[in-house]
Amino acid sequence: MASLEQWRAKAAGMKAAIASLDLPTRPRSNGSISDDEPLIVPPPTGHDVWDFVSDSELDELCDYDDDLSLSAPGDVPYGSEWLAEKCAAVASRKDGLSSQALQTQIIDTLTSSRSEDEIQSMLTDLIGFDDLDFAIELLSHRAAITDALAPRQPVTEVQGRRLLTKAQREEALRQQDYAHKSTVLQKSFSKEEQYPHVYRSFAPNNKISHSGRKYALPAGSKELQFDKYEEYMIPAGEKGTLGPGERLVPIAEMDGLCRRTFKGYKALNRMQSLVHPVAYKTSENMLICAPTGAGKTDAAMLAILHTVGQYATPNPIENLETTEFALDVDDFKIVYVAPMKALASEVTEKLGKRLAWLGIKCREYTGDMHLTKSEIVETQIIVTTPEKWDVVTRKGTGDTELVQKVRLLIIDEVHMLHDERGAVLESLVARTERQVESTQSLIRIVGLSATLPNYIDVADFLKVNRHAGMFYFDASFRPVPLEQHFIGIKGKPGTRTSKENLDNAAFEKVKQMLEADHQVMVFVHSRRDTMVTAKMIAAKAVDEMCTDLLDPTEHPRYENAIRDMKSCKARELRDLVPKGLGIHHAGMARADRNLMERLFGEGVIKVLCCTATLAWGVNLPAAAVVIKGTQVYSAQDGKFVDLGILDVLQIFGRAGRPQFEDTGIGMICTTHDKLAHYLSAVTEQMPIESKFSSKLVDNLNAEVALGTVTSIAEAAQWIGYSYLFVRMKRSPQTYGIDWAEIRDDPSLFQRRRQLAIHAARKLQQCQMVIFNERTEELRSKDIGRIASQYYILHTSIEVFNTMMRGQATEADILKVISMSSEFDNIQSRDNEEKELTRLRREVIPCDVDGGIDTSQAKTNILLQSYITRAQLDDFALTNDLNYVAQQSGRICRALFMIALNRQWGHQCLVLLTLAKSIERRIWPFQHPLHQFDLPRPVLGQLDSMDSLSVEALRDMEPAEIGGLVRNMGAGKNIAKIIRNFPTVSVDAEIAPLNRDVLRIKLWITPDFVWNDRIHGKSESYYIWVENSETSQIYHHEFFILNRRKLHGDHELNFTIPLADPLPTQIYVRAVSDRWLGAETVAPISFQHLIRPDTESVYTDLLKLQPLPITALNNPLLEEIYGRRFQFFNPMQTQVFHTLYHTPANVLLGSPTGSGKTVAAELAMWWAFKTKPGSKVVYIAPMKALVRERVKDWRARLAGPIGLRLVELTGDNTPDTRTIQDADVIITTPEKWDGISRSWQTRGYVRKVSLVIIDEIHLLAGDRGPILEIIVSRMNYIATSTNNSVRLLGMSTACANANDLANWLGVKGGGLFNFRHSVRPVPLELYIDGFPGTKGFCPLMQSMNRPTFLAIKNHSPEKPVIVFVPSRRQTRLTAKDLINLCGMEDNPRRFLKMDEEDLQLNLTRVKDDALKEAMSFGIGLHHAGLVESDRQLSEELFLNNKIQILVATSTLAWGVNLPAHLVIVKGTQFYDAKIEGYKDMDLTDVLQMLGRAGRPQFDNSGVARIFTQDAKKDFYKHFLHTGFPVESTLHTVLDNHLGAEVSAETILTKQDALDYLTWTFFFRRLHKNPSYYGLEISAEEHNSVAAQHLANDFMVSMVDKSFQELEKSKCVEMYPNGDVDSTPMGKIMSYYYLSHLTIRHLVRHAKAEASFLDCLSWMAHATEYDELPVRHNEDLINAELSRNMPFPGISFGLPMWDPHVKSFLLLQAHMSRVTLPITDYVGDQTSVLDQSIRIIQAAIDVLTEVGHLSSVKQMILLLQCIKSARWPTDPALSIFPGADTSSATTKEAEEGAKTASLKKIGGMTQQALSTLAGKLGVPASQRQKFVRAASTVPAVNVRVQEAVAGNLVVSLKRTNSLSSGDARMWAPKFPKPQTEGFFVVVSASGADEVVAVKRVGWGNLGGGKQRQQQQQQQERRRAQPSGGPTPMAKTSLKLPLEMAGRKVNVTVVSDGYIGLEWVIKDVQVPEAPQTVGTMEIGPDDVEGSKAAAKRAASHDGHGGVGGGNDSSGWAGGA
Repeated sequence: MASLEQWRAKAAGMKAAIASLDLPTRPRSNGSISDDEPLIVPPPTGHDVWDFVSDSELDELCDYDDDLSLSAPGDVPYGSEWLAEKCAAVASRKDGLSSQALQTQIIDTLTSSRSEDEIQSMLTDLIGFDDLDFAIELLSHRAAITDALAPRQPVTEVQGRRLLTKAQREEALRQQDYAHKSTVLQKSFSKEEQYPHVYRSFAPNNKISHSGRKYALPAGSKELQFDKYEEYMIPAGEKGTLGPGERLVPIAEMDGLCRRTFKGYKALNRMQSLVHPVAYKTSENMLICAPTGAGKTDAAMLAILHTVGQYATPNPIENLETTEFALDVDDFKIVYVAPMKALASEVTEKLGKRLAWLGIKCREYTGDMHLTKSEIVETQIIVTTPEKWDVVTRKGTGDTELVQKVRLLIIDEVHMLHDERGAVLESLVARTERQVESTQSLIRIVGLSATLPNYIDVADFLKVNRHAGMFYFDASFRPVPLEQHFIGIKGKPGTRTSKENLDNAAFEKVKQMLEADHQVMVFVHSRRDTMVTAKMIAAKAVDEMCTDLLDPTEHPRYENAIRDMKSCKARELRDLVPKGLGIHHAGMARADRNLMERLFGEGVIKVLCCTATLAWGVNLPAAAVVIKGTQVYSAQDGKFVDLGILDVLQIFGRAGRPQFEDTGIGMICTTHDKLAHYLSAVTEQMPIESKFSSKLVDNLNAEVALGTVTSIAEAAQWIGYSYLFVRMKRSPQTYGIDWAEIRDDPSLFQRRRQLAIHAARKLQQCQMVIFNERTEELRSKDIGRIASQYYILHTSIEVFNTMMRGQATEADILKVISMSSEFDNIQSRDNEEKELTRLRREVIPCDVDGGIDTSQAKTNILLQSYITRAQLDDFALTNDLNYVAQQSGRICRALFMIALNRQWGHQCLVLLTLAKSIERRIWPFQHPLHQFDLPRPVLGQLDSMDSLSVEALRDMEPAEIGGLVRNMGAGKNIAKIIRNFPTVSVDAEIAPLNRDVLRIKLWITPDFVWNDRIHGKSESYYIWVENSETSQIYHHEFFILNRRKLHGDHELNFTIPLADPLPTQIYVRAVSDRWLGAETVAPISFQHLIRPDTESVYTDLLKLQPLPITALNNPLLEEIYGRRFQFFNPMQTQVFHTLYHTPANVLLGSPTGSGKTVAAELAMWWAFKTKPGSKVVYIAPMKALVRERVKDWRARLAGPIGLRLVELTGDNTPDTRTIQDADVIITTPEKWDGISRSWQTRGYVRKVSLVIIDEIHLLAGDRGPILEIIVSRMNYIATSTNNSVRLLGMSTACANANDLANWLGVKGGGLFNFRHSVRPVPLELYIDGFPGTKGFCPLMQSMNRPTFLAIKNHSPEKPVIVFVPSRRQTRLTAKDLINLCGMEDNPRRFLKMDEEDLQLNLTRVKDDALKEAMSFGIGLHHAGLVESDRQLSEELFLNNKIQILVATSTLAWGVNLPAHLVIVKGTQFYDAKIEGYKDMDLTDVLQMLGRAGRPQFDNSGVARIFTQDAKKDFYKHFLHTGFPVESTLHTVLDNHLGAEVSAETILTKQDALDYLTWTFFFRRLHKNPSYYGLEISAEEHNSVAAQHLANDFMVSMVDKSFQELEKSKCVEMYPNGDVDSTPMGKIMSYYYLSHLTIRHLVRHAKAEASFLDCLSWMAHATEYDELPVRHNEDLINAELSRNMPFPGISFGLPMWDPHVKSFLLLQAHMSRVTLPITDYVGDQTSVLDQSIRIIQAAIDVLTEVGHLSSVKQMILLLQCIKSARWPTDPALSIFPGADTSSATTKEAEEGAKTASLKKIGGMTQQALSTLAGKLGVPASQRQKFVRAASTVPAVNVRVQEAVAGNLVVSLKRTNSLSSGDARMWAPKFPKPQTEGFFVVVSASGADEVVAVKRVGWGNLGGGKQRQQQQQQQERRRAQPSGGPTPMAKTSLKLPLEMAGRKVNVTVVSDGYIGLEWVIKDVQVPEAPQTVGTMEIGPDDVEGSKAAAKRAASHDGHGGVGGGNDSSGWAGGA
């Protein structure tokens, strides 16, 4: 109590003193201290002086305190006046020093931030010893003086500035002082909030120093002094015990998932039990700070199991007992980031073993362990290092599949943040957190770390909820408490004394431990040191006579150990073990390391000398650890640095084995000067700070390159996710931020902006980004992207920018590499000079400039030594060598990419070769076979002979090679290697598109035998085309050769610019990416290159007065147009007269959307006006366009004018009558080609007066040849019939309009070719280039953000269409746009309807992806959607309910939906034929651009094309000049010639040549010979010689085509040049098939064919070549194949072949299987479309060949395909409800099997109903069953007459037709089918078919068809409602040799399985007289068996199968 009294007395004295000051009183301030922020914070423990003060006294004190707070500022005793006086006095005593200068220096000194001692000595120097009192006064009142002199805020007056009087000045100061002192205080920093999961036994407030930085050493610590060293001993803490309410979680109580994973555990430990509820039962982000060895890995395992559990079925948390789980392994990835590779492999092994039972794969993904794409896909847990994961996520899109599936990110050792590598972790976490925010996906982050003082900051950085996921465990959670010894070795560091003392101290400590019977690990810092230390301990033990402490001979396992040691490779180890010592480091063989670990674990070895890798990588504890020395060599810094605190903690973590000792002992021996550093760092722990700012520039570059940061604002926001930001807010002074700044800008936004701007300027200086200072936009440049991808520092890029040049040698490049900043810290040390000089003189091939003392020279020497495989002696130098090797390979690759980017061909070759040299450690001048395992002498021989290149060796025999290398055995081996050496050969073909652009086609053929051991799964090549003179690269591609497609066609297509002067040749180089010496050069000569003149003729738009619609002079037409407009637009005005008033042929070229449709209508009105009764044919290249046109004209024109339209496409084939009655026929090229082929017999073809060909520029496309044939044919018909046909061609503007016009027969005034700019709405066009990322999906993904920015930029409110290349991309693009919206203030910015409206529309949507997109205002549109979904998207977009439509290119053609902004996102699409990505046609791109700009709403439209950089110039060029149209007829000439021969248009070879002169091909061949492969030298071009060459070229083409046709048995050639069609040729032409299909059928036709044979012949049809096989569909095919009766492999082709797909789809149709994806539904429809005509052609071919059995099988196949059943299925299963699989009773099943269709045919409705009951048809289905079954025909068949050459068969249907058009029951077939029959006449008793004919009810044979058909229809109309019972009669012509023989007549249904009627043994009478040929039809040829059949179906009603082919007209037109 005495102390209390004293204190009270003091307090009273203070009061009295204050009272005597007589200060003015004032009322108490209310504002000074707020209630919720107490000034005085009670400490958590212990007593404090305030406990003794009563409340009343406290009040008094507080009063005084308030009074004190306002002192009079005027009376500052130590103010500026006092200082000035004093300085004047001092200065007067000194010479030459002015008082002003002295005063300034004193103020500077006092205000500096130096320590007290420094300031004291500086002041003494300044003032001198005479005035020491003044100095003391200055120091003691330093604070008061600096306060008084601090600059005050100036007082400003409203009237402007004026001087203040002294009183005013004092008053102002007093007010400021008062304001300052009465401000609210900041929140107290000493009071810490209590968090639920922080477990600490000590209070954080027992701080000693005023700064709150120092802790006292824990109680019980000792300081010991020895003569060689000083030691601090810190005792072990208490071992923690369970607190109240805590318990260990027993494993038995956990669910099955945890029980099986934690097998062998009894319970979780204390730490894990506390973590368990959060880690395993929530998805909270977590930070777990716990000492080493506390079991953090298992805590992480709980988080992993939580994630796994979410993808497990059944759910483990709900089903506690279950122990077997099925996982959706493809849906999640877990990433574990470990700080170093050694730890990564340990974690991989641990996790992999423990989760193997779930089938989870865990793999390491580090610098050493690369994973292929397929391995990444198969792996669920990826263990990686921060740098590697940074590289992976930097690609952003490269491994998106990987990055987007990550659900859990575990970061081990988060306290690395304060290490140099911390910046990487910051950028990783920032990137992940931004991804979480943008994609709204959950990625859980779990951080594990050692104990940290500022764990709260780290938790905030990881976005951990402090109250839920933040766990802190203090040292009491260590499994074994740790006693720590810090030993400071005396002696100057680095001297010999110091080293000896270190050895002695270390030995002494080891000895002490051994005496206490502990095992010891001694950690040293280099591999060499382990051995040196072990020998030193052994030697000292001998000296001190204590070897018995180490002696292992008494150990029971010693004998075994000695036996095991015999297998050991290292002699030193064998010597050490008997002495009880061992060593361990990463340089040892794996087996030796394992042996050492085992012997130490068993206790045989007492002392293990090891490096720190053991502490990190292997969990091997010891009772005591000694760290001997703390100097570690860092190759990165190029010098010795202090051992990191993390390493110390990790090593100490290995002390103490829980099962043996209760404490562990950790000792660290360091030099005396570092003792305090380690002591304070390990015991108190400084807060960890951020290292982000040092790497900010490079990290910003990575984000800009990734596309996640596009402006300074975004960069500032990104910095806000970093740990730097957390620390800047928490501890601003550390980062140089003063209080004022953080007060005015609490979120530090301006500071972050400054950091970002500074970094952006730096990047712009290095040419890595484009930084627009005005708009603050950031765009990445190629160099920036390369730097980011290859992890190159910006400072290195600066070096490269100045040093790189186009023609550098290897030596120059080595110099550039060695000057990179990555090697700046490599230092040259004196002790290495000798070795470096030796290397320079004797080892390295390239000279190094200058001395060897610079880091550049040293790096260069080391790099060359590395390639030369030199062995080094010095340990530090070897470390440097490895560091240089690691870095330089990457740098060289980056340099290669930069050179490629700059188009330096020579440089690329040198750099790529050097990069491979570094990777393979072989010089380019050495023989390439050094890359293989061959004996040294053999390689020496190869090197010595210059002539022995790989090519030369290829041509030699093994024996010959063996002789040359003087080793016969090696000869065989070399020959084998040479066969596997991966070179490719390149063939090129060039075709000039116009004067300035050349198209190049390359074929790449592998010239080697694949060997998996050497080549793995794929080999990659860089292929580039360079100028032979300047070596400038025109184009480059990265080409991957897969083993799977080794023998397929590898074709590359691209264009290159041509500029004058032309080089004489160009080189194509193919250089392997991995193998030295594997490169090929193919020269392409330009000797025969003729550049066609670019003669673009454009029509200028005249400034005409727009014509009013009255100019039509037709009230009806005026009324129709008046509804839409009153005036024609300028383009229509200009062409009006020509189209409406003259018969001239016209070519009209103008952009999409300029009003060409109205122009076409004008020509139509002309035709109807001048040639009434004639027909107009409108040909559009796609079904979608036909449909759009039909829809439009039907609505606008058909009604008002009464125009009759008919649509003719594969989907829609009306009968002949309808076509004859129509005025306008709208059709596709194929269809019209098929119809007009037989124009002689089809009257309506001859009636055509106008043919309108839309999009005629598509001549260059796949269907171009057909257009060409049509035009040529119409011209031919016109000349033949003297009946002129007007042609109107419409296209976009094209470059060679003249040729097109000439070919169309356009005279002078009919050519209108308007420029692209002639649009009703002007278009702004932007072309954006994107770097050619390796991969299509990454490229597409990199375009998503720019797409979003383009929308925000150009069309924030108006409608936008985004065109993408594939259906999948519509989904992915929409998803990314939604994510990007999620980052905005209004995530539904694109939605323009209210919630109610939206929900109503969403209920109509079937597709899930569309549902999701639509709720954000984005529509999808592609052919894979059901019709209703597509229409809904169109409708909502049209009505501005949704702003964005993401569509495939089909939308551009099929639907007229304009938008304000059109984005073409990517100009490539996947083409299954080449199994790669192909460029879209320019016409497609133009069509898409045509959708930009809405005439009624916009003044201008905007279009942006996103494409690869390489294609940018191509689009720029052709979108402005127009694309020249070339012909592709020469590629498919044979089929067209075959058709014309069959139609008898061509009878001789000469006819064929004349025929060709009608074509467009003929016109272009002369203009652009090089394009078509006609070689004419430039001098001969346009000469007579050229004409002859062209003629010869055409003759050879025609010959070749006829030879091909003859091979296919389709034509017969005669020596005199005549050509005749064969029956096969007729079949080919008639069914519109390729001659190759016929060839295949003829070649394989055989008797007794099986059903499988027929199915596979059909699936082999060439028509199926075009069936799309999309990406990964080969996998779906394989799956489908496993479930089909005939597997796909029975086909003998790979799964990705379109024929296999059609084979499987046909089977799926017959099996009625639900198809896996919507795309397959459309594909199946198109396969079925084609199938009918292919089968019918096959029946004809087999009839010609004469195999009856095979004909019957083929007819069976036709029945099966129409009925969608297998032949083995019960006949009645085609009807609803009669599926036998659902038959309930055995009786029903039997009934179904025995009933046949023939029996059903005659049944009454009543009988059918009864049958349905028997079959067990469900009641609900019975009515349907009866209705379906009653369609089956019952037919009465009679042979009416049989004369020798003729047989007449009549068919009468005895039951009535259920529908007027005789439809058969085929609900599964996509198009309605008409009932039809085959009449088959065969020879009795032989497998020989005599004649086949197809009969339909509307088809009564003979020449009077039409008339009889009409009578039939009238009869039908007169029938009562029961429906007609039609009859048909058909006559079959028999060959003469059948006379007098018996025949069988079979009538088979063409659609119902098993429905047939047979009349056997009909006698054919003898025939003495000659029989006249009967008129069967125009196509007939004598002697053709199948002709009869075709004739019957030729023009008949319904046709063969109703015409169900894609050109849809086989027999049906």
